[in-house]
Amino acid sequence: MRLRHGPLLTALCLGAAFPLLWYAAWQRRQGNDLGMYQSQFLELRQRLLYAEKESKRRSHELSSALREIKRVVAKRMNLTTNHTDGVNWKVLNLTRKLPMHLTNIYYYLPHLQEYEDAIFPNVIFGQQRTGVSLVMGVPTVKREKQRYLINTLHSLLYELSEEQKNDCIIIVFVAEVNAEYVNSVAESVKTSFPREIQSGVLEVISPPAFYYPDLSNLKKTFGDSEDRVRWRTKQNLDYSFLMLYAQPKGTFYLQLEDDIIAKADYIQSIKNFAAEQSQEWMMLEFSQLGFIGKLFKSEDLPFIVEFFLMFYKDKPIDWLIDHLLWVKVCNPEKDAKHCENEKAKLRIRAKPSLFQHVGIYSSLAGKIQNLKDKDFGRNVLHKAHNNPPAKVDTSLRIYQQYTLEKVYEGKDCFWASAPVAGDYIRFTFLNPLKVEKYFFRSGNMEHPGDKLFNTTVEVLPADEKLRKELVDNGSKFNYPARKDGYLKIGAFENGIAEGSINQSIGKIQAIRLSVNSDSPVWAILSEGSVTVRRKFQSDH
Repeated sequence: MRLRHGPLLTALCLGAAFPLLWYAAWQRRQGNDLGMYQSQFLELRQRLLYAEKESKRRSHELSSALREIKRVVAKRMNLTTNHTDGVNWKVLNLTRKLPMHLTNIYYYLPHLQEYEDAIFPNVIFGQQRTGVSLVMGVPTVKREKQRYLINTLHSLLYELSEEQKNDCIIIVFVAEVNAEYVNSVAESVKTSFPREIQSGVLEVISPPAFYYPDLSNLKKTFGDSEDRVRWRTKQNLDYSFLMLYAQPKGTFYLQLEDDIIAKADYIQSIKNFAAEQSQEWMMLEFSQLGFIGKLFKSEDLPFIVEFFLMFYKDKPIDWLIDHLLWVKVCNPEKDAKHCENEKAKLRIRAKPSLFQHVGIYSSLAGKIQNLKDKDFGRNVLHKAHNNPPAKVDTSLRIYQQYTLEKVYEGKDCFWASAPVAGDYIRFTFLNPLKVEKYFFRSGNMEHPGDKLFNTTVEVLPADEKLRKELVDNGSKFNYPARKDGYLKIGAFENGIAEGSINQSIGKIQAIRLSVNSDSPVWAILSEGSVTVRRKFQSDH
């Protein structure tokens, strides 16, 4: 009996032992896997610690580099006068804070790592002005046919008060790397606006030679040609560079173009509209066209630029702005109408428009664009004054219906073809008058460059004996006398002539504007004011 149950007992023992052996083997395997995972986690932890340490080291190096840049800038500012000609300053304005973490640029534009100065702008003209309310960015590129930049700057600076000029900066960004072309544009701006360059209201900068990546093999999208894709891609990089440079300089940043005109008092209108906003906004629009007249808070520019750089190869700038707004406020679970309503809270349109597009020839070769902002309306191109009765005459060749009578009577502007030396504009009073003050403005908002240059203001005393004495013996009023008895009492400066008249001259028969040299441009007189001494004032 004992022998018969032996095999059965052995089988039972083996059956009971097998699960135990299997469990022990499984546990050993689990232990090995757990050890392997622990090892991997430890390795990952070490890598993160190393990355953190490396990040701190690079941050320290960057801080040291920035301190050195500040030191060099301060040294240069101490060694130079307010205006330095022919010097390209490789200066990133660091007076407040970095526009964005500089290393982010290298993620999107990795080629910049190969060039030491590829992120530093060439400041051709600039006084490093900061702390203003409004910074305006005007990118300009080489066009095949017509240039609009100087007229655009005339329009932006037209009628600005000294207070407004002291509280703004206009940055002209010549978005080309051809040094000869860049210098020619800079010299043109300097020649046209020497005072504004000297004071710092106007700056001219250009990108470093190696800022742009290779744009020859871009992917064609949305049916655009290779040239158009390259054009819009470079344009995105231009906007990004200009915004980063402008960011530390002021409270607000206004994006403009180089082929626009502005309404009178546009700066005050912008400030008023911004102050009226009761909710948070990201962009205020003062033109319905493209990227013209878009106002941003400077503090928002870093992340806006970073978004542009992420997708600079993919879409045009106005589409990217719309996508950025979508990312910020649109709910994918709600409909398109809800999305548009939410975006409208961040993107607020001002009417009427303050800027009008006037360019016909695009910076994209071969492209003609007759885009007009319908909300801009018409600019008032003249200003009326209550002037005393007078006969008016001129030697200038009048253009169409823009007669001298109309500007004197306040009905329209006076417009004539290019003056030459010896030309004149004359106002002869019907009755001699005691004139206290005069004011003449040349050019207007639509044609700000059509000014009177090298033109003097002269008066003809009504007293014939006095005139003869002035001709024979010279002026006794501190005014140079001409052979025909006129006294030179003032001159046009930057398109404007204004002043008071010495009352010792007595009554005046006529006022004459005399052109002393040939002008390369046509002439507009948009405002003329003669202030007469009141009758109840003493005449002695």
